[in-house]
Amino acid sequence: MTARRMTADSPTPIPRALEGERPVGHDGSRASVRSLSVLISTHNRIDLLMRALRYLNEAQRPPQWTIDVLVVANACSDGTHAFLESRASGDCASKSVSGLPSLPLRWIAEPEIGKSHALNRAIPEIASELVAFVDDDHRVDSSYLQAVCEAATAYPDAEILCGRILPDWDGSEPDWVHDMDMYRIYPLPVPRYDLGDAPMASPEDTAIPGGGNLIVRTHLFQHVGGFSTDFGPKGHNLAGGEDQEWVRRALALGARAHYVPQIVQYHYVDPDRLKLAYLVRKAYERSASVARMSDAPLRSSFVPRFLFRKVVQHSLLAATSLSQRRRRFHLVRTAASLGEIKGHLQGRADLKSRLKRPQP
Repeated sequence: MTARRMTADSPTPIPRALEGERPVGHDGSRASVRSLSVLISTHNRIDLLMRALRYLNEAQRPPQWTIDVLVVANACSDGTHAFLESRASGDCASKSVSGLPSLPLRWIAEPEIGKSHALNRAIPEIASELVAFVDDDHRVDSSYLQAVCEAATAYPDAEILCGRILPDWDGSEPDWVHDMDMYRIYPLPVPRYDLGDAPMASPEDTAIPGGGNLIVRTHLFQHVGGFSTDFGPKGHNLAGGEDQEWVRRALALGARAHYVPQIVQYHYVDPDRLKLAYLVRKAYERSASVARMSDAPLRSSFVPRFLFRKVVQHSLLAATSLSQRRRRFHLVRTAASLGEIKGHLQGRADLKSRLKRPQP
C-alpha cells in the first residue's frame, strides 16, 4: 500500500456512511458482527512486548465483539519470532489473571527496518471493522478494550478515535519531570497525550493525536493509504511523525476524529529517557519531524532567521546558567531549535522531490 504526502490534487473526500448502515470492514463489506484488531509493531523488545500482551489479555472484554491481536515483528533478531510463533500456536497460551483465555494472536514479519514499513505490511492483513494501535512499550488500562468498543458505538460518525497516553510513573522519577512552569521540559521524555476529562470532537484543533493510542475504522485506509516511509522510527531511533502525518492526511480528506478520555494507555518509563543526552536527542529529532510536516517549508525557501536566533540565545543561556534546571531547559531548547532547522530543510527537499515527480 503506497503512502504519500497530502497534495492539492488528492483523492476525493471520504464518503459518509448512511444512517442505519452496518459498519464497513476493510474489504468494503458490511460487518455482521462488531470486530476489533489490536495492532502492535515491535523491534527487538521481547520483554516489553510480553508485558504489553499480558495487559491486553487481562483487560475487560466487551460482549458482542470479537477481538484479536496482530503483531508485526519488524527486523527482529532476538527471540521475538520464536516467542510469537509459540504464542500464536497456543503452546504458551494461558489464562490471564482475570481468568480469561489469551486473545487470539497472529503475527507476521517485516524484514525492512522502519515502523512505517511494519504498519503498511499489516494493513492488508486486517479484516476487522476497527484497528487499535498499541505500542510495544505501552500497557493498556484494564478497561481499555471495553472503552474502545463503547466509543466506536457512541461516536459512529468518527472514523478516528484517540485516547489518553500517560507516563507510567511509579514515584521513582525525578521531580523535574512534573514541572509545569517556564522551565518545564518539552517534549516530555516519555510521551503524553491528555486533553482532559471530557470527550472532545475535533481534538486536532488542540493537539494532533499520535499513533500510540489511536483507533481507526479500517475502511479509512482505502481512502488515505498507508503510512509515509519518510517518517517514523527505524529501529529504536528517535525519529517520529509517521502517525501524525497519516492523521493529517486523513483529516484533510474529511475524516472526523474524537477524543475519548476513557481510552487509556500507559507508556513505559525507561530510566535512560530521563537522562540529559536522551532529552537533547529527542528534542532534536521530534522537532525536526514536526517542522518537516508543517507548511513552513512551503511558505519560504529559506530557513527563517528567527530559528538561528533561537539557537544562539538558548546556547548562550545554557552556557551562562548557574542553575542546573535552567541549563537543562536551554540545552533542550537549543536542540529543538536545531531540529526545526533540520525539519525545514527536509521539508524543502520533500517539496522539490514532489515537484520533480511525473504527474499521473
